[in-house]
Amino acid sequence: MTSYDFYLRSVRKCSNNTAIKYLKNFKKIILICLASGWLTVDLFVNYKAKIKVVDREFLTEEEIQRIMDKQFHTERLVQIRDVFLFSCFTGLAYADVHKLKPSEIVTGPDGEQWLYTKRQKTDVPTKVPLLPSAVSIIQRYKDSPICAIHDRVLPICTNQKTNAFLKEIGDLCGIEKHLTFHIARHTFATTVTLANGVPIESVSKMLGHTNIKTTQHYAKILDLKVGKDMALLRTKFTG
Repeated sequence: MTSYDFYLRSVRKCSNNTAIKYLKNFKKIILICLASGWLTVDLFVNYKAKIKVVDREFLTEEEIQRIMDKQFHTERLVQIRDVFLFSCFTGLAYADVHKLKPSEIVTGPDGEQWLYTKRQKTDVPTKVPLLPSAVSIIQRYKDSPICAIHDRVLPICTNQKTNAFLKEIGDLCGIEKHLTFHIARHTFATTVTLANGVPIESVSKMLGHTNIKTTQHYAKILDLKVGKDMALLRTKFTG
């Protein structure tokens, strides 16, 4: 296993966490082999590895506003911008936006529009109340012929092309962060929800996480939120 670990990191050029993900998946197969009697020795018995916690990039309110306000001269950049912002305001991953159907936009228990779907990655149900910005983006494409043909809520191209155009959008908006579609999901978890006081349990449910520990990774990097919370406490002590 140590040799396989070295192969993944050197020849395949995998990062620490990616190498460990492959090894964890392989360990599941080894455990099946042990349980079935096909192997007598656990190959992982002396192998130890640790996931490194990675700070996830996200956009600030000012950066989101900069993208919203930017005037683009090509339709493709406008559409990519709209789809990206929709994910910022709903937390959907690329695969989930790609398959989102009009029938999955419903009236929720509060009488407002909600998004009822399932995450493609985990098949976990996701229910998200739609913010006004997300609703306006949906309305913008409700009569789109492309959306009608493919039974989609939004026009969306391949993940590779989307990320290539997002890099162009980032450059045009003067955003130094490496803009990818997955940053939108991180932005929803941090800047849009947690930073505005939405409880982590609600955020976890909207993101379709099966374990709240996954959501806590986002909460750890919100120094701004900590600053706001302590500012309120400071006023109580000085008042």
